[in-house]
This record gives sequence, C-alpha cells and structure tokens, in this order.
Amino acid sequence: MNTLQIKEMFLKLQNNKIDQVQKIINGGDSKLKPQVNMTTKGPSHKQVIVPMNSKVAGRFLKNLSIHVINIKCALKNIKSKIMADFIYIKDKDIVISTNNVASPSNLQEIEKYVKSLLANDSDQISSPRLPQLKSYLKIVGIPHVNEQSNLHISPEDLKKILKNNHIFNNIVLASRLKIIKVSLKSDMAIIWIDIWDTQNGFKVKSIIN
Repeated sequence: MNTLQIKEMFLKLQNNKIDQVQKIINGGDSKLKPQVNMTTKGPSHKQVIVPMNSKVAGRFLKNLSIHVINIKCALKNIKSKIMADFIYIKDKDIVISTNNVASPSNLQEIEKYVKSLLANDSDQISSPRLPQLKSYLKIVGIPHVNEQSNLHISPEDLKKILKNNHIFNNIVLASRLKIIKVSLKSDMAIIWIDIWDTQNGFKVKSIIN
C-alpha cells in the first residue's frame, strides 16, 4: 500500500505516522513487530499445587486474599520462611505461588489449612505437592515370556512386579508401560517406564542409585 492510499484511509493521521503505518502494512520494519520474551519454560519450584475437585476449587477461590493471609500466618506459626504470594487455579488445581521452595512440613501445614477449611469435601482434595515433570526409566534384561503363564509378559505383570519391589515405593506411573522385544530372535525385552518426578529428577535418581 502506498502513501496516498494510506492518507485517503486515515485523513487525520499525522505525516510522521504515515511512514510507520506503511512499514507495518507492507512488512518492511520488523522492529515494530512486538517481541514476546519468555521468562520461564515451565512450572516453577516456587509453587505448591493442591489437586482437588473443580467444584471444591471454585468454592476455595471465592476468598483468595483471605486464604493468602491465613496461609502466611499458618506458615509463620511453624517458624517457616516460606510466604504465600498469591493463589490461582490451573487445570482444576489450586496453585499457591510462594517466595521459595516449600519443604515437606510447609506442604503439611498447607494441607491442614485447606482440608480444615473444606472439611466436608476433604476426600476430594489431594495432598499438596511441588510441580512435577515426567522422568523415564529403561529396564533391560526382562524375559519377554512369563514363565508361569508361558505368555508374553504384559503391562499388568510388570505393575505387580513394581508394586512388590520396595525401590518403587511412592512411585506413580505417568503413562502405560511400554514393552519392546529386543529382536525377533531374542527372548528378552526392554521396558520403558514414565513416572511423575520432581523437577530435579530426585525420584528417578533414587531408583537408579
């Protein structure tokens, strides 16, 4: 679009603005395009997530400013340096933004407050946790055939094995177990496991160690 056409469309536009408009329309000045700077690449450690039923979360959100103050007081009473900054809802979960990473005792205190406040629906509220990411494990040397049933090993068989092994205590699977035969002629399999983990990979590291 040329200058005359722009003047006809924008009669009151000042001359020093016409060039800018022309560059934007014709794509001639990339500097005028807004740039979005991402400050974070995922959930922050300085958050506490409280999973709960969406209806219960809706009730909790009615008095957010009061909850922030009460949680601050509860944490202060146990001489914690953690402070609640603000609260919002994300994917049906209550997210409490804090000034630092919450400890297990902080999480217990937050759980106590939330569940006492919503005592009638406490069974709809899960324990508070820090943000989690998926970690994966590759397990080799697993027979592809179950010796007892003489059938190919199944995800259900593996779940029983994991459940009976103490190193997998408190481990929550993030997806269905994947079983891959090493080769056509091999009788061994490779198992891929996705688990919910902390952002620093603490759970998968503890299993490996």
